[in-house]
Amino acid sequence: MADLRNYQARAATAGSRTGAAIDEGLRAYMLRVYNLMALGLAITGVAAMATAQLAMTSPAFAQIMYGSPLRWVVMLAPLGFVFFLSARIHKMSVASAQTTFWAFAAVMGISLSSIFLVFTGESIVRVFFITAASFGALSLWGYTTKRDLSGMGSFLFMGLIGLILAMVVNIFLASSALQFAISAIGVLIFAGLTAYDTQQIKEMYYEGDGALVAGRKAIMSALRLYLDFINLFMFLLQFLGNRE
Repeated sequence: MADLRNYQARAATAGSRTGAAIDEGLRAYMLRVYNLMALGLAITGVAAMATAQLAMTSPAFAQIMYGSPLRWVVMLAPLGFVFFLSARIHKMSVASAQTTFWAFAAVMGISLSSIFLVFTGESIVRVFFITAASFGALSLWGYTTKRDLSGMGSFLFMGLIGLILAMVVNIFLASSALQFAISAIGVLIFAGLTAYDTQQIKEMYYEGDGALVAGRKAIMSALRLYLDFINLFMFLLQFLGNRE
């Protein structure tokens, strides 16, 4: 009987140690994801400010970037990077995937540089910090909540498709009322996606993953959260930004 009790005590201790190891590994993994995302955002910010500054000082450069067919290449290039990374990530080394992510972040910054010509710098900084605070709270909730958010996924995806279609339609209509509705719905969708993606990233963690698999997962997870942050920022900027 004593042996049985000793065995049960040893099993309970081993289980608690295993659980603690998993929790420690998960925290380290999530920290890696957030660090990758934050560095990507920093690269985007630097690229955007540098491009905007060059455009302000060089009318010829501004004309090429924003007044020629090249602007469509710049606008669509980040989407191409996302498709490329999503399709090739399983065949890439961690170093190559990370380099591609940094290149994507830089190109995204170039494509977003025009916001510095449209909105005041003070309002951009203000909205950035509002976005950071909102993103942090939503991501923390998604990480800690016991509620299963998987049911939100299909609903948010359908909302995202509808949002994209509405944005395409408004390119031709140029309706301010529709733009306001798009911005409001966009904020709600990407707020939900921030919490949903965080929970999905947490659940995809597996302590038995090797360094290669874990590295690839971290990069793709950082990409998901990066896109949530950028889109949340852009839609909030439509609401709260002061135009030049």
